Amino acid sequence: MIYLDNAATTQVHPDVFEAMQPYLALQYGNPSSIHAFGRAAKAALDKARAQLASFVGAYPQELTFTSGGTEAIHAALFGSFLASGGRKHLVTTALEHHAVLHTCDFLRTLGCEVTIVEPAADGRIRVEDVVERVRPDTFLVSVMAVNNETGAVLPVTDIARAVKEKVPTVQVHSDMVQALGTLRLDLHESAVDFASFSGHKVYGPKGVGALYIRKGSNWKAVLHGGAQERERRAGTENVAGIVGFGAAVHRLHEHWDAHIRHIIGLRDAFWRALQGLPGVTRNSPQDAVPSILNVWFEGVRSDTLLMRLDMAGVAASAGSACTAGSLEPSHVLQACGYPDERVRQSIRFSFSEFNSEEEVTRGAEITRDIVQELRR
Repeated sequence: MIYLDNAATTQVHPDVFEAMQPYLALQYGNPSSIHAFGRAAKAALDKARAQLASFVGAYPQELTFTSGGTEAIHAALFGSFLASGGRKHLVTTALEHHAVLHTCDFLRTLGCEVTIVEPAADGRIRVEDVVERVRPDTFLVSVMAVNNETGAVLPVTDIARAVKEKVPTVQVHSDMVQALGTLRLDLHESAVDFASFSGHKVYGPKGVGALYIRKGSNWKAVLHGGAQERERRAGTENVAGIVGFGAAVHRLHEHWDAHIRHIIGLRDAFWRALQGLPGVTRNSPQDAVPSILNVWFEGVRSDTLLMRLDMAGVAASAGSACTAGSLEPSHVLQACGYPDERVRQSIRFSFSEFNSEEEVTRGAEITRDIVQELRR
């Protein structure tokens, strides 16, 4: 099987699995307990928090562990709303993950007004288009760093700085789930107040994420019931998962340059192998992160192509894994202004360090053969 759906989830790296194993069996203490078992678990949490902080350019105390990216996003948006002091306007973009857009839908039921910024004709979000929609009653702007369907990089830092120049009290959140393993991050130097992360996109386990809350940000906890995570997220921490998350980002930190070179090589090899096949167009911009390549195969329905690819041993996706089973076309490609026909004929391929150039080339060749057969 050739697995090319790494934007949905990545394989757990053996080093990560090894780091987690003791906390799945022998080291089972509750990190809130004061005895030796608890202190050992607490030390493991502290180590993982420091590893993630070092990787993203934050202070350890600014990071709160969650059950994943979706919870981190919900906590950022809803926690900012709770602390907004009566302001009820939020600005986001049409390109966001459903974890953002559906949370915005929920906030609307609580009286929040949400303004959705559409991308320009080139599919990009422009700084000025976001800033001009910021109002005195805006409490939050939420803009993702890397789009999960096309790999497009959004100008989050520029948007955050421009927003705060206009209305200094407006806070900025960024969904950085897809950015964590593809962009060099330095939250110290950014103007972002909140950032959301997930472990299973970077060779870590599922069921663990993190929320960055800049020191001094206006935010209230959403989940109550205990004093865990500096009273920001109640509930006993997923120690094994958090250890795995820390080990995963530590690995990336140590091997960053080689990791990125490898992913670029995979993306380029896959695209080269598709060259010469007529009616093939990149939906991903040229400056997208290398881990994601969204491709339009003119005249071939994506659902049919994905089924045939799966039967031939190639795993890919038509978009976000969170919309699996849905017949709805990609909201991201629609927002970019593509006609419905193109949207329904597009496939996302995504790469990881577990892929080799030989297998991605083979995956592209299989794709070529199936596309040609379906067109006939």
